[in-house]
Order: sequence, then structure tokens, then C-alpha cells
Amino acid sequence: MTSISKPHRIFSISGYLVGDRPAGFLLSLVAGFIDTSAFIILFGIFTAHVTGNIALAGASFVDQEEESTLTRLLMIPVFMLSVALTSLLARFARRRQWPVFAVLLTAEAVALTIFLIISATLTPALILDVQEEYIFPIGMSGVVAMAIQNTLMKEARVFKSYIPTTVMTGNTTQLTIDLVQLIGAKFDSGEVAKQEAAESWERISRYLPVIIGFAIGGVAAAFLIFVSESWWTLVFPTIIISVLAIAAYVHHYTQPSAS
Repeated sequence: MTSISKPHRIFSISGYLVGDRPAGFLLSLVAGFIDTSAFIILFGIFTAHVTGNIALAGASFVDQEEESTLTRLLMIPVFMLSVALTSLLARFARRRQWPVFAVLLTAEAVALTIFLIISATLTPALILDVQEEYIFPIGMSGVVAMAIQNTLMKEARVFKSYIPTTVMTGNTTQLTIDLVQLIGAKFDSGEVAKQEAAESWERISRYLPVIIGFAIGGVAAAFLIFVSESWWTLVFPTIIISVLAIAAYVHHYTQPSAS
């Protein structure tokens, strides 16, 4: 029986983690965790599904809550600026021939660490006195982290196809369409039906882990927040992204073609 060397095992694990399905699952889990955590403790602010803040701003405006309206609307330009800066970082890394996926994951890990520190520091004051001056910096730091994740899904260019990991509406729509096509193909015959079934199943196998990951992240965040009543639970998604970043570096620099 041949033994597998330790470096080879590490390469295999890192290669598996950065694959489409495992990476998509972990990233969506993180997004679900962060979005749910922020929505619960920040009294209704989305950090991943950032455009949802437009609807929340409208509700705050009707209730004549000017500060809440402004806070929610400001999340949009913060998100856009973060996306722009992340895109510039990706272009810079690409020119320097750095592993873009690993670099952007590192940036997200740093952003999540900042989010964790700001949240843990300001949450006690926020609980005692609900003020926008506490809500805004926490929400902004979370939006920055999720903007980086949104951007890396497009800029990293390591995935076979772009699947959003922070917003599940489009993913759920595509999953439903593929389920209908798959079931329809089962009741049909011929090569065309077989091809449609195979294509549908391939897409389902990529979209389903992302949706499940987001749901698990949301449920886990809600449970841990109510149990611990602490923002320190954000250490879990921070660790996940950090491990994924390390795996991306290892995979890149241990490939046979790497110099």
C-alpha cells in the first residue's frame, strides 16, 4: 500500500476547499451568518443583501425616522465604494501575478476582523441606548466585508460560472427553473431530453449547496446570538474566511506549474 505524503494531503485538502461547490457553500454560509447577525442586532439593516436597505429606508422615511433613513441609504454608496476598491485591488494583484482569489479572501478576512472588533466594542453601548452613531459604524464595516465577497465572486475568476453567495433570490429562481426542466425531461424521451436533464442536474448541483449554506448560516447566527447574546459569535465566519484564504494560497503555490 502506497502512503500519501503530508504535503500531498495538504494540497489535496486545499484544492478541495477552493473548488466551486465547497467554496461556494462556505462563502454563502458566511454571508447568511453576517446578514442575519446584522439584521437582528442592528434593528433591521442588511449587510449582504444590501439593496434591501432601500426598502427599509422607505419604511423609515414613512415613519419620519430621518436618521434611520439616512443610515440605511448610506449603506449603498459604502457598498459601491468598497466594490470599486476591491476591483482595483484585484486588478493590481493580477498585474503582479498574485493569486487574486487568495488576496481578496485575505482582504475579506481583515474586513470581517474589523467588523468583529467594532461590533463587540459598540454593542454594549447600543443595547443601552439605541443610537444611529452606534448602528452606522457597525453596519458600514459589515457592508464593506460583504462588498468584498460580492466582488471576489466576479474578479477571482476561479469559478466555472458566477453564482452569487450573498443574495439568494436569483439562485432560488434558477434552482426552481432547473427543477422544472429536470422533471419535465424525465417524462420525455430522446437525446434532447437527456441533455436537458444532464444540464439541469449539473446546475442544481452547483446552486443547491450555495442556497443551503446561506440558510445554515442564517439559522446558526440567529441561534448563537440568542444563546450567547454576544457579537463575538462573528469569530466563526472570520475563521472560515481565514481558513479559505490560507487554502487558496496553499493551492496556488503548491500547484505543479507554480514556480
